[in-house]
Amino acid sequence: MTRARYSQIDLSETTFYHVINRCVRRSFLCGEDRYSHKNYDHRRQWLIDRIKLLAQVFSIDIAAYAIMSNHYHLVLHVDQHRAKNWSQEEVIERWNVLFDGHPLVSYYLTKLKNQQDIYPENNLAADVSCDAKSMAAIVIIEKWRSRLYDISWFMRCLNQFISRAANKEDNCTGKFWEGRFKSQALLDEQALLSCMAYVDLNPIRAGVSHSLAASDFTSIQERIKQHNAYRQHIYKPIPDISIAQQPPALLPFSGIENTNEIPFSLSDYLALTQWSGRHIDANKNGYIDVNEPTILEELGLDQDTWLESIVNFRRQYGSFAGSDKILRSHAHSHGCSWHKGVS
Repeated sequence: MTRARYSQIDLSETTFYHVINRCVRRSFLCGEDRYSHKNYDHRRQWLIDRIKLLAQVFSIDIAAYAIMSNHYHLVLHVDQHRAKNWSQEEVIERWNVLFDGHPLVSYYLTKLKNQQDIYPENNLAADVSCDAKSMAAIVIIEKWRSRLYDISWFMRCLNQFISRAANKEDNCTGKFWEGRFKSQALLDEQALLSCMAYVDLNPIRAGVSHSLAASDFTSIQERIKQHNAYRQHIYKPIPDISIAQQPPALLPFSGIENTNEIPFSLSDYLALTQWSGRHIDANKNGYIDVNEPTILEELGLDQDTWLESIVNFRRQYGSFAGSDKILRSHAHSHGCSWHKGVS
């Protein structure tokens, strides 16, 4: 049964979500069309550039991504607290990166600036919000603020931009995506970790790549390149150039719980994802690494259950992903008797 979007995205339950969207055309999102022999690989970079721009504007971080031939995957982290701490001026500035402003908001800003010139020490928002126009402008600004941490608005800004660019390039009109994006709430750390690995291993499972470092247009490839550049920088420092250990456009790994970062070690995640890829890659069935990553034991994850999640994440779960206990608890608290994925 189809669920309403508001029932699938609940920030009080989790701030991590897996979203997927699929292209409807034969020519696909990117790759080579075997009928026209036209190559669309450049569209992958369109998508990545747009995702990173939106992550800078919205209070939504990118934990993982994979751009495939006819669909893409994102693992998103919503930071509602950060958005609510933005000043009104910052909300307006961010919104204007993507959309035109509003006459009432322009009026409010002008009045705010004039008040600041006269009384720079006063609380400006309290002083200028007494008239009807200013009060209406504040309502609009707060609506923009709420949209800037809304996954639906994030996906709207992403999908509309790509579809318009593709239609212009193809000199046609009509639907580019087969429908609205699909989302899965990642209710616990196991679901987050297995979903990120599922996303990063998409090219491996599809047979278009045989190593993580060669998996083009994935977050794991970007993390590996950045990590290798950092290591080379440490051993052979480049004067006056600071190289970060993790990609600045992606949500970092911290290994610390209760933060707005991914609560795992980057090295453990890379090792775990590589180990998982070796076990699901048909070309490497004869090789099993006996040195399993310590994170499996630390999280109490069963090896067979873990591999099942990596291979069949979308089939195993519905709109919500997590352990049996978490899924049962979430279903009960939301008036449901069962969630897909409960054994």
